[in-house]
Amino acid sequence: MHLKRYWYKSILKREGKLRPGSFPEEWKIDTTLLTVLGLGLEQAMIYVYRDKPSFEEFENWIITVSGVPDEEKVGQFNQLFTGKKDVKNGSRRRYELLTKDDIDFWDKNGYIIIREAVTKESCDRAIEALCNFIEIDRYNPATWYNEHPARQGIMVQFFQHPALEENRRAFKIRKAFEDLWNRRDIWVNTDRVGFNPPETESHKFRGPRLHWDVSIKQPIPFGTQGILYLADTTENQGAFTLIPGFHNIIGDWMGSLPAGANPRNEDLYALGAKPIAANAGDLVIWHHALPHGSSPNTSALPRFVQYINYEPVDVKENDIWI
Repeated sequence: MHLKRYWYKSILKREGKLRPGSFPEEWKIDTTLLTVLGLGLEQAMIYVYRDKPSFEEFENWIITVSGVPDEEKVGQFNQLFTGKKDVKNGSRRRYELLTKDDIDFWDKNGYIIIREAVTKESCDRAIEALCNFIEIDRYNPATWYNEHPARQGIMVQFFQHPALEENRRAFKIRKAFEDLWNRRDIWVNTDRVGFNPPETESHKFRGPRLHWDVSIKQPIPFGTQGILYLADTTENQGAFTLIPGFHNIIGDWMGSLPAGANPRNEDLYALGAKPIAANAGDLVIWHHALPHGSSPNTSALPRFVQYINYEPVDVKENDIWI
């Protein structure tokens, strides 16, 4: 369900026959649909805009790219339209993975590190898949700066591979997100991977620096984001960086800015940016109200990461972008 509607809306947008921002209430349904199909958002948009496929061609492309959709996932997704399943979980807090200390740390700092969320072997398989995809040698610096159409700065448009899917489905990763959301009806996204080699005279870090991926209109609804370290990463190795605890003070901070100031243009690093060092298999989850970004890699080794997030289909989003 919803697949043909999503395709038709996409074609109309491509042809300029649907105004930007139309059907905002369907945004999460659209992105959850892509999750069920194992597709990346940008990946699907690029294909539709580039090729303008018929619906049959769109269906065939989905199967070619990510395989036949899982029947159980399709069934669960279709229940969202039938009214047979309440998408909300009970209100009772029951943590299955996180401890009280973990939750206290989360509440104070807005992030948490799930240690050994996946095995090192799983990380190595994901790195091997990434290296093969962009045609580099993990241990040969001479190959790290090769051009590849899928490389966009430190982001790599690489979505489908059994090793990546294995990490997305890892038990500890799902349980961590279930505990933070306090519900089980959450869906894992199909996101990209990241490769950030060391800086050189000719290769400099291009970002993304500290930013938000959501509207910061107050109040900011609860939301999560996550990054899995696929290799041991030190603070100077392009480590993921954030401002701890900022979700608790962002409203007061915005209120303190001069009239007309754009919060996104402020010196966010002056607010206390912290690079997060972690090991292969560690997952960092953060509240999306925290300014976050990558950092220059001044070490001798590249940074390998995979972006993973779970969220429910009825997650709240601000209707005004700030």
